[in-house]
Amino acid sequence: MTAPILRVRELHAGYGSIRVLHGIDFEVEDGEIVALLGANGAGKTTTLRALSGMIAAKGSIALDGKDVIALDASERTQRGIAHIPQGRGTFVDFTVEENLALGAYRMRDKRAIRSALDYWYGIFPWLAERRAQPAGSLSGGEQQMLAVARALMVEPRILMCDEPSLGLAPAITQSLFALLERLNKERGMAILLVEQNARLTLKITHRAYVIESGEIRLSGAAAELRDNPLIQRAYLGT
Repeated sequence: MTAPILRVRELHAGYGSIRVLHGIDFEVEDGEIVALLGANGAGKTTTLRALSGMIAAKGSIALDGKDVIALDASERTQRGIAHIPQGRGTFVDFTVEENLALGAYRMRDKRAIRSALDYWYGIFPWLAERRAQPAGSLSGGEQQMLAVARALMVEPRILMCDEPSLGLAPAITQSLFALLERLNKERGMAILLVEQNARLTLKITHRAYVIESGEIRLSGAAAELRDNPLIQRAYLGT
């Protein structure tokens, strides 16, 4: 049986003396979109930071069957973990093309970088039109799309998105989620999604985990969770 792309076991993490995650277990299979749901402060963002190496953690983080817990953030990126943090992390004073090139920082072949740029300009034609513009001149939605394209420059094994709809208009959010769904369906991209918009999230995800106080309280297929009365009351407003 093929190992999941990402398997997390007994993950503990926090900030200084404050413990946030208390031994959580979850996994993402090849070609899946998996969501982490939970209230503010539940530990969702901390989970992604622990997975990407932004903060120290204990436990096991297996990527393609190999534990990466001892690797630093740069090494995890090289192994294929792409993390789009909350707030997008766009370099606003750099041009669109410079931002994309930064996403390919571990690529040494200039022709390969050019090929990747041309490919993603094809997927995001409006980026090609704005390639010389400072990223800070883009709208919030455009900056979020740029952050996604930058993360994809090196063909990651898994794309982790932290609250991608934060501050975006509903129509832009719909477009962004349609993009994530397209990446998953057309390219088989595995995606781990942290998002407050549970209704929209459960429409595009295959499975979801609910975190409460740093522990996994509930998990299951997205369709099952949509029909769960607890989820409906807590996250869907029904």
